[in-house]
Amino acid sequence: MILAGDVGGTKTALALFDERGRDLALVREEVLPSHGFAALEDAIGRFLSIGPRVSVDAACFGVAGPVIGGRSTAMNLPWVVDEATLGASVSTERVKLLNDLEATGHGVLALPSSSLLPLQTGASRAGNMVLIAAGTGLGEVLLVWDGKRHRVVGSEGGHADFAPRTDLEVELFRFLRREFGRVSYERVISGPGLYNIYRFLRASDGSSEPEWVRARMESGDPSAVIAEAALTRSDSRAVQALDMFVSIYGAEAGNLALKALAVEGVFIGGGEAPGRDVRLGLPRQGPAHPADGRDSRAPGTRAPRRAPGRGRHRQIAPVQGRSRRSPCAGPAVAFLVASLEPRDVFNR
Repeated sequence: MILAGDVGGTKTALALFDERGRDLALVREEVLPSHGFAALEDAIGRFLSIGPRVSVDAACFGVAGPVIGGRSTAMNLPWVVDEATLGASVSTERVKLLNDLEATGHGVLALPSSSLLPLQTGASRAGNMVLIAAGTGLGEVLLVWDGKRHRVVGSEGGHADFAPRTDLEVELFRFLRREFGRVSYERVISGPGLYNIYRFLRASDGSSEPEWVRARMESGDPSAVIAEAALTRSDSRAVQALDMFVSIYGAEAGNLALKALAVEGVFIGGGEAPGRDVRLGLPRQGPAHPADGRDSRAPGTRAPRRAPGRGRHRQIAPVQGRSRRSPCAGPAVAFLVASLEPRDVFNR
């Protein structure tokens, strides 16, 4: 039996798989609140205590943070996760820790084509790809083509310095720098980042949020409330906040594509993508740089539901699907944003 886990700052998804030939059959799964446990071992113990007793032959976990020497200090949790300690807790020496987005990268590569919905059709080309995913934090991964297959290379690129492009984004940067000192992309492109943008816009004009929005945020996840208010167009500042979020998200996706020379494509996933697919009309600019989703219009304008056609580029909308051969990745969600021509990457 294989035990797999996707360990995030908000929730921990655990699952048991039975290996049947070259396929994996899901036996049982559960999603637990991460902050409800003092350590990952406690969450695993709770999961395994429910249902029939099983013998774990191997275990793999994607964790939200860098993994060095089989050990990780979670970025958004007070957890230290160690392969040896986990192995003792599940009685197996076959334990592997991966960065959570690195695990997602393996899952995305193993998804069948039926799990990907084309937004734009076009000729594909072999080469590097990248994966960017906003959730509780911001993850970035390289999918490097070695001539035969893609190799998943983890990174902590989400913690790179935020580079504002417009006067409004410069003001956002200053607002966040006063509060946090250093401003990374994760401060902007994440669940908490959407809330940061909303707070900035409210502070800029001295307005307060509608009473119903304030009440909902006090009792729930502020970013989820803001996203709902934006998608229903019931709060103009929430609409503007989501537009800024999407525009900056697209810009950083383009930055990542440039750094990796991602001529085959860009995947976008994570908890802050699936619910916002009606707003992620990437790309939204002319052919000079068609892959990075940058919008030359004012941040307050509404993004199109779908990107206009650009024949040589391919985009994939977010859909749910489970990789049969990568249980550690858990449920995979991805867009393939674009297939780039080399001239597009350098023609800025």
